[in-house]
Amino acid sequence: MSTYSNEELNELLGHFSVPKTKYLIKPLTDGLINDTFLVYDTTTPLYILQRVNHLVFTNVKGLMNNVQQAFKYLEDEDYTKIILVPPKTGGSHYTSSTGNHWRVMTYLNGSTAYNTTEDTNIAFEAGRIISKFNSLLRQADLEDYVDTIPRFHDISLRQDQYKSALKTAAREKLKIAEKAIVFTNEVLEKLTALDLKNLPVRVCHNDTKLNNILFSKETKKALCLIDLDTLMKGYFLYDFGDAVRTIVNTAVEDEKDHDKIIFDKNLFEAFIEGLAVNGSFLTKAEIDILPWGAVLMPFLHGIRAFTDYLNGNVYYKVAYENQNLDRCLSLYNFTQKSLNHLDYMTAVLNEKLR
Repeated sequence: MSTYSNEELNELLGHFSVPKTKYLIKPLTDGLINDTFLVYDTTTPLYILQRVNHLVFTNVKGLMNNVQQAFKYLEDEDYTKIILVPPKTGGSHYTSSTGNHWRVMTYLNGSTAYNTTEDTNIAFEAGRIISKFNSLLRQADLEDYVDTIPRFHDISLRQDQYKSALKTAAREKLKIAEKAIVFTNEVLEKLTALDLKNLPVRVCHNDTKLNNILFSKETKKALCLIDLDTLMKGYFLYDFGDAVRTIVNTAVEDEKDHDKIIFDKNLFEAFIEGLAVNGSFLTKAEIDILPWGAVLMPFLHGIRAFTDYLNGNVYYKVAYENQNLDRCLSLYNFTQKSLNHLDYMTAVLNEKLR
């Protein structure tokens, strides 16, 4: 998180179409990529002020166009609208003299997010809002959207990066990671054989982990999805898999005690029941392959962490040397649990979504 004074942030906010007053602006530390601040009018939170990380998202103009286009459709009696506040000069965001890109959105007061849950009602609501999000965006024209991170979920790209890292990794790391290497190679063989050609390409969120969903603090009803920077073309199994990996497992992502990593069937079934509320847009081919989404997405996150570990921790922030390996092993453990539950997931999906 970059350091900005309240005066500097108020000056930045002054470039947007908001009432002119002195705001109290506090940093939010949950995000790993962007700098995010909550803007208060005395004690009431009103806006989110955010610096888009242009080192990660190199096409900020395209990213913001994606968000602006999507917001046209993301409004419904069962989906709470977030408003993108325009700069006074027009457009979707403000670029400062230092080359930083800033945006302002309305804040949903009384909202909250969860990193994990043991509550089947939360799991149900997560499924409902994710399917509503995707259902609303069926109206969107794919040609209006750019890839904000090209090949973000491309298993072939992640395989190439992993193999390249193996060639240059320190011998000691390769020795420590022997079992992870074996598992990676076994699962890569399965996932690279998946045929996705018959799946419809949709405008997807592409990062539907549980904490990217806002809920009402009072009713626990899901309100909307946030963090739309990866909103772009994709397959629904990406959104499905990321949701499953963070909803049906109650452990943290780099949990070292793998006995705490679970595939909770009650949470899974509640999530699918929520999905079914707005799930009529899904094709037979999509429903058939969805269980593999629950394998693909934790594995993709795992192989990315593993590759970074082999490369010397150059991408993800780490608190200790082997944290990326711990992340990888935790994600791989859940990948294996999803593989063990493929038949179960297929049966539940056939029962609740057809």
